[in-house]
Amino acid sequence: MADTATFGAGCFWCVEAVFLELDGVLKVVSGYEGGEIANPTYKQVCTGTTGHAEVIQVLYDPAKIRYEELLAAFWQSHDPTQLNRQGNDVGTQYRSVVFYHNETQKSLAEKLKTELNKSGAWSKPIVTEISASSTFYPAEDYHQNYYHLNKSQPYCTYVIQPKLEKFRKVFQEKLRK
Repeated sequence: MADTATFGAGCFWCVEAVFLELDGVLKVVSGYEGGEIANPTYKQVCTGTTGHAEVIQVLYDPAKIRYEELLAAFWQSHDPTQLNRQGNDVGTQYRSVVFYHNETQKSLAEKLKTELNKSGAWSKPIVTEISASSTFYPAEDYHQNYYHLNKSQPYCTYVIQPKLEKFRKVFQEKLRK
C-alpha cells in the first residue's frame, strides 16, 4: 500500500527532479501548501503573500523506501539552514518545510532534525518548519516533471543538474535501476 510525504525545499522543480530518482517513489507532484487562499496560482504564490510554499507531494511504496530515507534525501538535497530561500530563490514560498501526514511522520521529522542539529552537519541551525499537512494544490501542468521536459533550459542546466549529480553520488544505493 502506498503512502504520502510532502516536502518543500526551495524551487519545486529541483526537489521534484531529485525525488523522481529514488527507487520506491511512485509519483511526484509539484504544488503548493501551507497558505491562506484556495487554489493558488504560480503567479500568486510567487508574490510571497499567499503563505504557500512550493512543495512536492510524493507517493511512495514503504516496502521499497522508508519515510526516514525520504527525510534523509530531503535534508541532503537542500540547505535547511537558509530561512525562506534556497540559493537565489528568495521568499517564504521557498522555505524548507516538512508537511507531515501523521504522528509517526511528525515524530521522525522532529527526531532527525534534532539529530542533524546535534551532529554539526551544518554550521548553522536547521530552520526547517515541521507542520501538519493541510490542503495540497497541484501546480499548473507546465510545472510537472519540469526538469525532464526542459533539460536544456538554463535553470535546469545550471541549478538542477549539479544538485542531481551530487544527489546521485550520495544516494546511489537508493536510485532507480
